[in-house]
Amino acid sequence: MLTWVDSSLPDDEKFTDENTIVLSLNVKCTRNPDAPKDCTDPKELYNNAHVYARDLKFEPQGRQSTTFAACSVVPADPDILLAKLRPGQEISLKAHCILGIGGDHAKFSPVSTASYRLLPQINILQSIKGESAKRFQKCFPPGVIGIDETSREAYVKDARKDTVSREVLRYEEFADKVKLGRVRNHFIFNVESAGAMTPEEIFFKSVRILKNKAEYLKNCPITQ
Repeated sequence: MLTWVDSSLPDDEKFTDENTIVLSLNVKCTRNPDAPKDCTDPKELYNNAHVYARDLKFEPQGRQSTTFAACSVVPADPDILLAKLRPGQEISLKAHCILGIGGDHAKFSPVSTASYRLLPQINILQSIKGESAKRFQKCFPPGVIGIDETSREAYVKDARKDTVSREVLRYEEFADKVKLGRVRNHFIFNVESAGAMTPEEIFFKSVRILKNKAEYLKNCPITQ
Protein backbone atom coordinates (compact mmCIF):
# COMPACT_ATOMS: atom_id res chain seq x y z
CA MET A 1 0.00 0.00 0.00
CA LEU A 2 2.98 2.31 0.54
CA THR A 3 5.10 3.77 -2.24
CA TRP A 4 8.85 4.28 -2.18
CA VAL A 5 10.30 7.59 -1.02
CA ASP A 6 11.72 9.62 -3.91
CA SER A 7 15.18 10.60 -2.67
CA SER A 8 15.56 13.14 -5.50
CA LEU A 9 12.90 15.42 -3.98
CA PRO A 10 13.64 18.15 -1.42
CA ASP A 11 13.37 17.06 2.23
CA ASP A 12 10.13 18.97 2.78
CA GLU A 13 8.49 17.12 -0.15
CA LYS A 14 9.87 13.61 0.31
CA PHE A 15 7.50 12.28 2.92
CA THR A 16 3.75 12.07 2.28
CA ASP A 17 0.76 10.01 3.40
CA GLU A 18 1.48 7.71 0.44
CA ASN A 19 4.98 6.70 1.52
CA THR A 20 5.17 7.29 5.29
CA ILE A 21 3.38 5.82 8.32
CA VAL A 22 3.51 7.57 11.68
CA LEU A 23 3.45 5.63 14.95
CA SER A 24 3.40 7.22 18.38
CA LEU A 25 4.43 5.91 21.78
CA ASN A 26 3.49 7.65 25.02
CA VAL A 27 4.10 5.58 28.14
CA LYS A 28 4.74 6.69 31.72
CA CYS A 29 5.66 4.39 34.59
CA THR A 30 3.93 4.97 37.94
CA ARG A 31 3.62 3.09 41.21
CA ASN A 32 0.64 0.80 41.64
CA PRO A 33 -1.13 1.81 44.87
CA ASP A 34 -3.00 -1.50 44.94
CA ALA A 35 0.12 -3.71 44.80
CA PRO A 36 0.48 -6.23 47.69
CA LYS A 37 2.97 -5.16 50.37
CA ASP A 38 5.14 -8.27 49.98
CA CYS A 39 5.12 -8.12 46.17
CA THR A 40 8.46 -8.02 44.33
CA ASP A 41 7.24 -8.40 40.75
CA PRO A 42 7.77 -5.10 38.85
CA LYS A 43 4.72 -5.84 36.71
CA GLU A 44 2.56 -5.71 39.85
CA LEU A 45 4.49 -3.02 41.72
CA TYR A 46 4.35 -0.53 38.85
CA ASN A 47 2.06 0.49 36.02
CA ASN A 48 3.67 0.29 32.57
CA ALA A 49 6.87 -1.25 33.92
CA HIS A 50 7.34 -3.04 30.60
CA VAL A 51 6.80 -1.35 27.24
CA TYR A 52 5.78 -3.62 24.37
CA ALA A 53 5.38 -3.23 20.62
CA ARG A 54 1.60 -3.28 21.10
CA ASP A 55 1.91 0.09 22.89
CA LEU A 56 2.78 1.74 19.57
CA LYS A 57 -0.28 3.57 18.20
CA PHE A 58 -0.98 4.25 14.54
CA GLU A 59 -1.63 7.91 13.71
CA PRO A 60 -3.32 8.15 10.29
CA GLN A 61 -2.07 10.96 8.07
CA GLY A 62 -3.99 12.49 5.16
CA ARG A 63 -6.06 9.79 3.45
CA GLN A 64 -4.63 6.92 5.50
CA SER A 65 -7.82 6.60 7.57
CA THR A 66 -9.52 5.43 4.38
CA THR A 67 -6.55 3.59 2.89
CA PHE A 68 -6.02 1.44 5.99
CA ALA A 69 -9.67 1.24 7.06
CA ALA A 70 -9.92 -2.49 6.31
CA CYS A 71 -6.42 -3.34 7.56
CA SER A 72 -5.11 -1.23 10.41
CA VAL A 73 -1.39 -0.77 10.95
CA VAL A 74 -0.18 -2.89 13.88
CA PRO A 75 3.15 -4.52 14.87
CA ALA A 76 3.85 -7.91 13.31
CA ASP A 77 4.51 -9.23 16.83
CA PRO A 78 2.74 -7.25 19.59
CA ASP A 79 4.68 -8.94 22.42
CA ILE A 80 8.17 -7.65 21.57
CA LEU A 81 9.65 -5.98 24.68
CA LEU A 82 10.87 -2.48 23.80
CA ALA A 83 11.91 -1.11 27.19
CA LYS A 84 11.69 -1.48 30.97
CA LEU A 85 10.69 1.56 33.00
CA ARG A 86 10.58 2.55 36.65
CA PRO A 87 8.53 5.27 38.41
CA GLY A 88 9.51 8.71 37.15
CA GLN A 89 10.57 7.42 33.73
CA GLU A 90 8.53 7.82 30.56
CA ILE A 91 8.84 7.52 26.80
CA SER A 92 7.24 9.92 24.34
CA LEU A 93 8.10 9.58 20.66
CA LYS A 94 6.86 9.53 17.09
CA ALA A 95 8.25 6.99 14.63
CA HIS A 96 8.11 7.59 10.89
CA CYS A 97 8.08 4.32 8.92
CA ILE A 98 9.07 4.07 5.25
CA LEU A 99 9.86 1.31 2.78
CA GLY A 100 13.49 0.27 2.50
CA ILE A 101 15.82 -2.60 1.66
CA GLY A 102 18.45 -4.39 3.72
CA GLY A 103 21.15 -2.87 1.51
CA ASP A 104 20.24 0.58 2.86
CA HIS A 105 20.06 -0.47 6.52
CA ALA A 106 19.80 -3.78 8.37
CA LYS A 107 16.55 -2.67 10.04
CA PHE A 108 14.79 -3.04 6.68
CA SER A 109 15.79 -6.68 6.27
CA PRO A 110 12.77 -9.04 6.59
CA VAL A 111 15.09 -11.85 7.71
CA SER A 112 16.56 -12.33 11.18
CA THR A 113 18.74 -15.35 10.31
CA ALA A 114 19.21 -17.24 7.05
CA SER A 115 21.47 -20.17 6.25
CA TYR A 116 21.80 -23.11 3.91
CA ARG A 117 23.49 -26.48 3.88
CA LEU A 118 23.99 -29.30 1.41
CA LEU A 119 21.84 -32.41 1.73
CA PRO A 120 23.80 -35.11 3.62
CA GLN A 121 24.44 -38.32 1.66
CA ILE A 122 24.80 -41.69 3.41
CA ASN A 123 25.63 -44.72 1.27
CA ILE A 124 25.55 -48.11 2.99
CA LEU A 125 28.07 -50.19 1.01
CA GLN A 126 27.60 -53.50 2.82
CA SER A 127 24.67 -55.05 4.65
CA ILE A 128 24.48 -54.15 8.36
CA LYS A 129 22.15 -56.38 10.39
CA GLY A 130 21.14 -57.37 13.91
CA GLU A 131 22.95 -55.85 16.88
CA SER A 132 25.42 -54.22 14.53
CA ALA A 133 22.51 -52.39 12.88
CA LYS A 134 21.41 -51.03 16.27
CA ARG A 135 24.91 -49.74 16.99
CA PHE A 136 25.02 -48.23 13.52
CA GLN A 137 21.68 -46.51 14.11
CA LYS A 138 22.93 -44.92 17.35
CA CYS A 139 25.80 -43.26 15.47
CA PHE A 140 23.29 -40.90 13.83
CA PRO A 141 20.61 -38.51 15.13
CA PRO A 142 17.13 -40.04 15.66
CA GLY A 143 15.24 -40.65 12.44
CA VAL A 144 18.25 -40.83 10.11
CA ILE A 145 18.72 -44.61 10.10
CA GLY A 146 15.88 -47.14 10.18
CA ILE A 147 15.96 -50.89 10.81
CA ASP A 148 13.77 -53.22 8.76
CA GLU A 149 11.51 -55.21 11.09
CA THR A 150 11.74 -58.38 8.99
CA SER A 151 15.38 -58.55 7.92
CA ARG A 152 16.70 -56.44 10.85
CA GLU A 153 18.87 -54.66 8.30
CA ALA A 154 19.81 -50.98 8.60
CA TYR A 155 18.73 -48.55 5.86
CA VAL A 156 18.81 -44.79 5.32
CA LYS A 157 15.44 -43.46 6.46
CA ASP A 158 15.90 -39.68 6.23
CA ALA A 159 19.34 -38.28 5.42
CA ARG A 160 18.02 -34.72 5.77
CA LYS A 161 18.00 -35.12 9.58
CA ASP A 162 21.70 -35.96 9.72
CA THR A 163 23.93 -33.35 11.38
CA VAL A 164 27.05 -34.70 9.62
CA SER A 165 28.80 -35.46 12.92
CA ARG A 166 30.66 -38.38 11.23
CA GLU A 167 30.42 -40.28 14.52
CA VAL A 168 30.11 -43.57 12.63
CA LEU A 169 33.66 -43.26 11.30
CA ARG A 170 35.05 -43.73 14.80
CA TYR A 171 34.12 -47.43 14.72
CA GLU A 172 36.27 -49.85 12.75
CA GLU A 173 33.39 -52.29 12.19
CA PHE A 174 31.71 -49.71 9.92
CA ALA A 175 34.87 -48.42 8.21
CA ASP A 176 34.23 -50.23 4.91
CA LYS A 177 30.45 -50.42 5.19
CA VAL A 178 29.41 -46.80 4.85
CA LYS A 179 30.39 -43.76 2.79
CA LEU A 180 29.45 -40.25 3.90
CA GLY A 181 29.21 -37.17 1.73
CA ARG A 182 26.94 -34.38 0.53
CA VAL A 183 24.74 -33.96 -2.53
CA ARG A 184 26.48 -31.03 -4.23
CA ASN A 185 23.44 -29.73 -6.11
CA HIS A 186 20.84 -30.11 -3.33
CA PHE A 187 20.60 -27.10 -1.01
CA ILE A 188 18.54 -26.97 2.19
CA PHE A 189 17.65 -23.39 3.11
CA ASN A 190 16.67 -22.21 6.58
CA VAL A 191 15.02 -18.78 6.53
CA GLU A 192 13.76 -17.20 9.75
CA SER A 193 11.43 -14.27 9.13
CA ALA A 194 11.37 -11.15 11.28
CA GLY A 195 7.59 -11.13 10.86
CA ALA A 196 6.82 -8.73 8.02
CA MET A 197 6.91 -11.47 5.35
CA THR A 198 6.58 -15.24 5.41
CA PRO A 199 9.73 -17.33 4.77
CA GLU A 200 8.18 -18.55 1.51
CA GLU A 201 7.69 -14.99 0.25
CA ILE A 202 11.21 -14.02 1.27
CA PHE A 203 12.80 -16.99 -0.50
CA PHE A 204 10.94 -16.68 -3.81
CA LYS A 205 11.36 -12.89 -3.96
CA SER A 206 15.08 -13.33 -3.28
CA VAL A 207 15.35 -15.84 -6.11
CA ARG A 208 13.59 -13.44 -8.49
CA ILE A 209 15.90 -10.59 -7.50
CA LEU A 210 18.97 -12.80 -7.95
CA LYS A 211 17.67 -13.92 -11.35
CA ASN A 212 17.08 -10.32 -12.46
CA LYS A 213 20.59 -9.32 -11.36
CA ALA A 214 22.08 -12.26 -13.25
CA GLU A 215 20.15 -11.36 -16.40
CA TYR A 216 21.27 -7.73 -16.08
CA LEU A 217 24.93 -8.76 -15.80
CA LYS A 218 24.52 -11.17 -18.70
CA ASN A 219 23.19 -8.42 -20.98
CA CYS A 220 25.36 -5.62 -19.61
CA PRO A 221 28.20 -4.43 -21.89
CA ILE A 222 31.58 -5.30 -20.43
CA THR A 223 32.55 -1.60 -20.32
CA GLN A 224 29.76 -0.92 -17.79
